[in-house]
Amino acid sequence: MNQAAHRFELAATPSIPTLPHNIEAEQALLGAILINNAALFRVSDFLRSDHFFEPLHGTIFDIMSGLVSANKVASPIIVKTFLPGGLNVAGLSASQYLARLAAEATTAINAVDYGRTIYDLAIRRELINIAEDLRSAAFDAAVDSAPTDQIELAEQRLYEVAETGRFGGGFESFDTALDHAIERAAQAYQSDGQLSGLPTGLKDLDAKMGGLQPSDLIIIAGRPGMGKTSLATDVAFNVARAYEPPTDTSGKAAAGGIVAFFSMEMSSEQLATRVISEQAEVSSSRIRRGAIDEGDFERLVERRRNMRQLPLYVDQTGALTVSQLAARARRLKRQRGLDLVVVDYIQLMQGRSQRAAQNRVQEVTEITTGLKALAKELNVPIIALSQLSRLVENRDEKRPQLSDLRESGSIEQDADVVLFVFREEYYLKNKEPRAGTEDHVKWEAELDAARGKAEIIISKQRHGPTGTVLLSFQGEFTRFADLADERG
Repeated sequence: MNQAAHRFELAATPSIPTLPHNIEAEQALLGAILINNAALFRVSDFLRSDHFFEPLHGTIFDIMSGLVSANKVASPIIVKTFLPGGLNVAGLSASQYLARLAAEATTAINAVDYGRTIYDLAIRRELINIAEDLRSAAFDAAVDSAPTDQIELAEQRLYEVAETGRFGGGFESFDTALDHAIERAAQAYQSDGQLSGLPTGLKDLDAKMGGLQPSDLIIIAGRPGMGKTSLATDVAFNVARAYEPPTDTSGKAAAGGIVAFFSMEMSSEQLATRVISEQAEVSSSRIRRGAIDEGDFERLVERRRNMRQLPLYVDQTGALTVSQLAARARRLKRQRGLDLVVVDYIQLMQGRSQRAAQNRVQEVTEITTGLKALAKELNVPIIALSQLSRLVENRDEKRPQLSDLRESGSIEQDADVVLFVFREEYYLKNKEPRAGTEDHVKWEAELDAARGKAEIIISKQRHGPTGTVLLSFQGEFTRFADLADERG
């Protein structure tokens, strides 16, 4: 039989000749599996039946996968019983066609190469389908349809195509997992402070947490005035300021990282004002009032020059959904890289579904579940800020606890780390006793002890200890820093 007779055209199902495909590779792979069922295991972690261009081939692949998974032999004789009896393939019956596939497959060695060829062509067809869908949607869009919605949908579909089908997915051996663990330990050993995660720039907090861990959802919660946004801003700035580009092909920053800050409460200008006032030590309230002198302005300009190349990207869009936030984070990672995401704050986000929007607890559940899934997908830590219930104000002990989280069930469950920001100074200032009394003297002593200090209460840490970290807080600049070591 000459080579031309080895492959034959299928007549059972008409195909679209303009789309990329390779019928011969599909036939070769199916034949390889028929003569050696073990070949299926070489491609089953990345190849699906819908990757085949010829529908009949996808059906045969599904039948063989089902048989092998049931510990049965996928031979031409057995497979044919699951195909229509009157099937005609280029003049051949189902039995003859399967026999021909097996007869022409001389080896199963090239099964992976055939599988990858089929997969690559399926991806190219999917890209063509996306392009055609976008074209149709752009032509037929409703009058009130926002183009940005179509752009975000396209980005999401492209990202899914780029990420979800990479080779090497599925199970990995424990030996490979151990290699990854040792690599992480090596990074910790070689980094300053022996951290395994991304340093926050606050040494005492890093010592307790080991830095910000990839794929972790970290909740920072507190009542208004406690400084939760300031803490998140400080961490974002510290990570961006320490950024050093990758030194190898891994794409991982040599130090620090690229930060996406979703600021749904403050505008990007307000956020920048807060950061630059902290760094220049010029009160942001004085900047707003115009009460700055020439020296203040010169310090602001100098800090501006130093921060020009800071890899800190701000999105000030309000009321984002998780899918919109995810699309923008994916875009940034694809275009520039991404090492940390900050969301300010959860309660200002919207649920995706209308049903969830009618139930706030269900909506927040959808948001936190989506943020945790995004952290795993992008393999970066996500810091999300959250409000606390007003019930905190109604009790004598103001230090927050997990039950104080608004819609606490889902937030507590999905979070890997929960940090509460608490400043006793804030509450003491609001309950000054009458001057000249013993209570006033005691109050002054307590206020002096609490002045300029903040507690970061680690109430949950999935892979580490809980406890409290003391930081200094400079209220004028809304800036957190490590407490000075007074032990000498």
